[in-house]
Amino acid sequence: MKTKRLLALASLLSTAGLTACGGVEPPLPAIGGPADREGLASWRRFAIDRVLDYRVSSGARAGFVALVARRGRVVYARTTGMADVENEIPMTLDTRFHLASMSKAITATAALVLVDEGRLDLDAPLADNLPEFETLRVVHRVDPEGDFETEALEEPITIRHLLTFTSGIGGYDESDTPLARLWRSPDIEIAGLGSLADRIEHVASRPLYEPPGERWRYGWSADVLARVVEVASGEPFDAFLKSRVFDPLGMAATGFVDDVPPDAPFARMYTHDEAGELVRERRFDDDYGRGWTPGGGGMVGTAPDYLRFAMMLANGGALGGIRILREETVADMTRLHVPDGVLADMGLEGLGWGLGVSVVADDSVTLMPSTKGDYWWSGRFGTQFWVSPAHETVVVVLQQTETSETSDLPWAATVVQVLAMP
Repeated sequence: MKTKRLLALASLLSTAGLTACGGVEPPLPAIGGPADREGLASWRRFAIDRVLDYRVSSGARAGFVALVARRGRVVYARTTGMADVENEIPMTLDTRFHLASMSKAITATAALVLVDEGRLDLDAPLADNLPEFETLRVVHRVDPEGDFETEALEEPITIRHLLTFTSGIGGYDESDTPLARLWRSPDIEIAGLGSLADRIEHVASRPLYEPPGERWRYGWSADVLARVVEVASGEPFDAFLKSRVFDPLGMAATGFVDDVPPDAPFARMYTHDEAGELVRERRFDDDYGRGWTPGGGGMVGTAPDYLRFAMMLANGGALGGIRILREETVADMTRLHVPDGVLADMGLEGLGWGLGVSVVADDSVTLMPSTKGDYWWSGRFGTQFWVSPAHETVVVVLQQTETSETSDLPWAATVVQVLAMP
């Protein structure tokens, strides 16, 4: 399996090397310590440059920002392509992106801050903080046509279930079954539904897909967790994040889309038309993440900011002398709580889940080059971070592409990951 991966990578690099050019190698940001350009071999830097530049020059993507840190120092940076193609505004280290589901790890961290302080109990019922979840129902029978019956939930959802995505909460099921349609009626991410609290009340009115703890299910668990953080802390979610995570880590450009200054550099969203050509996608300009503070996919930030966050996790909960989480808490966050089944519906194997992040459970069967114990997550628009404790390496790659039926797979971040590993 690994030989096939390397042969495929070699093929990609040979193609990229012949056609790619045009990116920029900006000054390395000093995050957590002095930068060290020599910390990544020159051939690896060259290869990553070619991969990212090729994806832009071939018209597959508008642009990328990529950063790599190793042993606590930034060793690589690359900006290539355009944040705004029409207005010829290039990608820079200051460009902000919709982080999409990379928000989930930040939300998990916020909850774990409260756990460290004794203000939140992982095994306490969710209804202790959100009473609207007191009388939940759960699906117990589905007929061949997809019609379902429900019954009262016996064992409650806990905070741990939210962090491990084993709560039974749906929301991301795009099938046409009656249950999936019910969960999307309305979709809590659409515009005009009110605050985080308002939207989570909608979640509490839906029947769970299965009893808590039964299986990993991707859905709105992190959004519910964001509301728990509000209640347990007594602060709005965005205010808590700013005071307890963003400001201490120096993540000055990270927050929610409503807070982005009008003149801040912001990557525009692109997709592919019926002919496979890259075109502007304007559906996200006016409503995505606006009007509320979602914990599952609504944050905005830069690559250096997210690298600060990921390096904090890699360093056991602290960065630059500032501690966000206890070392034992990070160890618990990044170990396997769900041993398998993560992204199984996409045909992926070898992936489990910790507390807010995916953890590599079996590197012999994962499609992506990885090492057991690596942890990571990606976002809808091609954003991705990866931490490899075994290799003391952290990777952040940001782009802004809404995939369509004619889009190819967002493989660039995975290739950067394998090239960055020693």
